[in-house]
Formats: sequence, C-alpha cells, structure tokens
Amino acid sequence: MSADIIPEGPGAVPLRPRLRRLPEVLVNRIAAGEVIERPAAALKELVENAIDSGAQRLDIRLEGGGTDRIIVTDDGCGMTPDELLLAVERHCTSKLNDETLVRITTLGFRGEALPSIGAAARLTITSRTAQDSTAWRIHVAGGKITPPEPVAGVPGTSVVVEDLFFATPARRKFLKSARVEGNHAEAAIRRLALSVPGTAFRFTMDGRERLDLPAQDMAARASAVLGVQDADGFLNIHGERDGMVLSGFACGASVHRATGAGQFMLVNNRPVVDPVLKTAVSVAYRRVMEVGRHPVLVLMLDIPPEKVDVNVHPAKTELRFADEAAVRSLVIGTLSRALEGGAGYVGVRPSLPPAGRPARIWYPPEQTALAQAATAPYPAQSTLHRPAEGRLALPDSPSVRVLPPQEHRFSEGVRAPLHHPEPVTVHVEDETDYPLGGAVAQVLDTYVIAVASDGGLVLVDQHAAHERLTHERMREQFLSGQVKAQRLLVPDVIDLPPAQVELLVARQALLSQLGIELEAFGADAVLVRGLPALLNTSDSRGILRDLAEELEADDSGRPDEMPSLDSRLDAVIARMACHGSIRAGRRLTREEMDALLRQMEQTPRAGTCSHGRPTWLKFSKKDLEKLFGRR
Repeated sequence: MSADIIPEGPGAVPLRPRLRRLPEVLVNRIAAGEVIERPAAALKELVENAIDSGAQRLDIRLEGGGTDRIIVTDDGCGMTPDELLLAVERHCTSKLNDETLVRITTLGFRGEALPSIGAAARLTITSRTAQDSTAWRIHVAGGKITPPEPVAGVPGTSVVVEDLFFATPARRKFLKSARVEGNHAEAAIRRLALSVPGTAFRFTMDGRERLDLPAQDMAARASAVLGVQDADGFLNIHGERDGMVLSGFACGASVHRATGAGQFMLVNNRPVVDPVLKTAVSVAYRRVMEVGRHPVLVLMLDIPPEKVDVNVHPAKTELRFADEAAVRSLVIGTLSRALEGGAGYVGVRPSLPPAGRPARIWYPPEQTALAQAATAPYPAQSTLHRPAEGRLALPDSPSVRVLPPQEHRFSEGVRAPLHHPEPVTVHVEDETDYPLGGAVAQVLDTYVIAVASDGGLVLVDQHAAHERLTHERMREQFLSGQVKAQRLLVPDVIDLPPAQVELLVARQALLSQLGIELEAFGADAVLVRGLPALLNTSDSRGILRDLAEELEADDSGRPDEMPSLDSRLDAVIARMACHGSIRAGRRLTREEMDALLRQMEQTPRAGTCSHGRPTWLKFSKKDLEKLFGRR
C-alpha cells in the first residue's frame, strides 16, 4: 500500500492508501530476503538441488565466505534449455508430485531458490543432460535473465553465484566476516552430507580443502562429519513408536562440546534444526553431562509423512509434528536407554597429542643438564654406564602402591604390564562381562589402575565413580513409587496466568507423585499444600512459577523432565551422594577396587559422576604409542 500526503500546512491529512502490484524484480528480492538470508542459505539451496537431481558426487567451492563466489558442480540428471528458463522462474519445480503438500520426498519443492538467488546476485547455470551432445548456459543478474546459449560441458550441472547481495546492499552490510560466513556454510554442508552418505562430497574454501568425503555407509559418514574416532565409543541408537523409527549414533556423556554444533538431526532424511528434538536431546543427557556442555550425536527420525509438516519455514529447517509429545517421548526414551549402560561399554577417550608429536615434558631448572643429556645422541657403547638391571630410582615413599600378586577369579589370562620380581596376573572369565578388567594398583590413594581384557590401560577416579553409584542408588530409592511430600504449615496461594494454571492442574496427578500437592484456586491462581520433602524448602512460589513457565514453553513436556523440578531433586541427591561416597585419599584393598569396577559396569550412567565428569579413562595400545611418540 502507499499513501499520498497533502503538502504541509494546517489540516494536512494523508489520502486513502491505494493498492498496487509490486514489480516482479522487487517481489523476487523480497523472497530472496526470506530464503537467502546469508551465503550458507544460498549454498544449502544449491546443494539440495544437486542432491535431488540424483548426483553421486558434488564438488563445492567457496570464496570470501561465499559472498564473492559459490560454485556447486554435480553429476546429476542435468537440464535442457527450456528447463533452464523455467528453473529461474518463481514457483517452477520438477520435485512436487503431491499437490496436497503431504508426501514430500525431496529436499526442495517450493521453486523459489534459483530465482531468489538470481534476484540478489549474479547467477550462472551450465547444465547438460546425458542425452544431449552439448551443454547450455544461462545468466541471471539482479533479476535480469539472458537466454540460454550452447557451451561445452559434461553431463550434470554447475552453478556459479557471484557478488551475492550486490542488488540488495542493505542485506550485504549485515553479513559477518568471511570466516564466520564460511563456518556457517561448512556447517550446512556437513548436515547435508549426512542426509546422503552414498554421495561423495568435496568442499573447498578459499583454495583450502575442508572436507573430502567418499561414498560411504552411515556410520563412517557420521564419524567423519562429527569429527570423532571409533575410540570415542559410538552408541547405536534405535527406538520405535507409533510408526516412527529413531536411529543414529551418539557419543557417550564424556564426549561433549561447548555449543550444539556437534548435534545433527535428520527427519525423513531432511536436515533440520528443530527445537522439539533439541529439547528432547538436552533432557536425555541432563543427568549425565556437565551443565553448559552439549552432546555429540546424529539422530535420524523416520516418521509417516502425514504426521509431519515440512512447509512451515522458508528455509525448511524447522518442522511441525502432529504429535510433539510422542516425538519427544521417543527421543528421550531411546537416548536414555542408550546412556544407561554401565561403565566400560562406551569408550572414554583421553586427550592425546597429535599423531607424530610426543607429549612435551617440562624439566625443572636444576634438571636442565640431565634433560639435555637425555636427549643428546647416544655415545659409543664402551662409554655407557649400565645401571643394575631391574632396579629403578624411587623415593622412599612411592606414590604408587603395587598390590601384592594374587589370583583373580573373574579374569582369564590378562597380564598386567607392571614389571617387578613377581608379575601380577589378572584373570577375567568373560571379557564382555568385565570390560574394566581387574585392578592392579592404586595411584595417589585416589586413582585405581586396572588392565582390561583387551590389554588396555584403565584409570578410575574412585571418588567420582562411587559418587555415581551412590547417586543412582539414592535416586532409585527416592523415586520408587512416589516422592514423599512435606505439608506446608500455611498453604501458599500463587498467582499465575490462567493458561499456566490450566497446565499445572492438568498435570496434578503426576505432580502429586513428585511430591507437589496443589489445586486450582480460581482461574488465575493455584493453592500449594505440599512440596517434596527432599528439597527441604518452602519456596513454593519460585518452584511453581519456574515449572509453569517451562511447561508453557514446552507444552508437550512432562513435569518430571523440567529442570525447575528434576534438576532441584537431582542436585540434592547429588550433594548427598557426594558426601556419602568414598573420598579421594582412602586406600582400598584389591577386593574393594574389584568390587568398585564390577559395580561400575552394572550401574546405569556410571561413565560420568553426578557432576558430569568422567569416572574412568581407557588408553588403548594406539593411545599409549601416541603418548610416547611412537606414532
């Protein structure tokens, strides 16, 4: 609409606004602002088109973070000259066969990407089908289309985007640095690479190769995209419910990142950044991971098309589920079951120096001469002084106590790599039942050294491990049946918005099992009569208001999953478990250490303590070789 203004003066009033049709070029630029918000969004649209064309290999190149140039080359089905002209028109697509917008099987379907890019940048498309003897090229600059012309080219399509947002400078000035924009583009490529593991990807930015992925299976592609190794201990994820199937790979709780950049989610092979899924992942990991850290995983949800709407976001990165509660429950339940395994079944990888570089050793000033002598070339054999064999210079009070040799009944033929006059032999009946192996020593009266059945070296923090064992036992006791409620001397009346009152009253039965006794007190208040006795607090206002806000923000969630209640209960249990656990500095007998290892293997979530720190570390032969510079 537009409004004409009468010249200034007394009584000046605007005329009636008049409707008018916007020019096609301006319409495309407005659409570009919705679909192409940054170079990564343009790159995502181009790669999705290449995948939908059946490409088996993609070559992607960026310059200047994608603002200067984006080149996407594929070996897909290609396009004819007539199809090239249609491809740069709005709402022209070959991918939409279901006009009800329900059964959408391709990544793109709107037909807005190429015309939006052509309206905001200089676009060149070169394409050839397998049946044609020549390729055809079309140019679009700021919305102006040049007719296709014949050129030399191989079957497939190559798209070049230059000078992005030159036609909309207001958008360009809000872009970040080339490095930041390039990182966003790389993240988009990694998400798309997961959706088609059978397609090879090569991604180059400013002449430097950032990604080179061959066609591979999903496990190998997930490992490459996440940047983790097999030793990090992938958990295989699988769960089914109401026609939905959740699968994927997840790292244990000891592997985490500072941001959610290590989380990749696919819904019907479509990469998404969906708040329902992200919240469910956070809930599943909350009890086993440090606060403020984020898990590393790949989740793939297959859901009947009629139960999900993919047409709710211009970039198609968010979805709308018909039953959010069912999706949330499936994700939380499946991940929680995967994380409940005892210690030893999911590898915990220590921080190691890069391959080929031994760990740096610091020498005190008075030992510099000794250090130099140790690193000097070997002298002639005749000048070497040979110390007595089998003897080491140790202080009077060694910090490592090697336990006296004795036979274990739970191990089979695993030799401890400790050399002394009588080697220790550890016996394990079944290596799959006892992955932490047998204890052989205690270091600093705090850390237990064990030898796993595969010969690996296992280190256990005795206090952290026992803290988790105590925590799980106490939590089971408190939450079996229902949590005991403590009645308030004077019931509290808490004023809340009517919508929040309805949410709390609707969950009244479940809240009662958790120790919260309440009832409606009019349309805009609740009456609280009891709180969980475990919390030892009368701050009903703070708890109920936080809980109501969390339920309102995630109406498909359950009260026992909300941080305001579950985290408070868990924090108290964690403090009690910490004080009731064996402390660092306590000497343990071999039987006590072995019992600790066996309980860790059998207790859920025993890989991390109540605060999310790892309870055990394992060094494989390869890890030890890296530490000593052998690799």
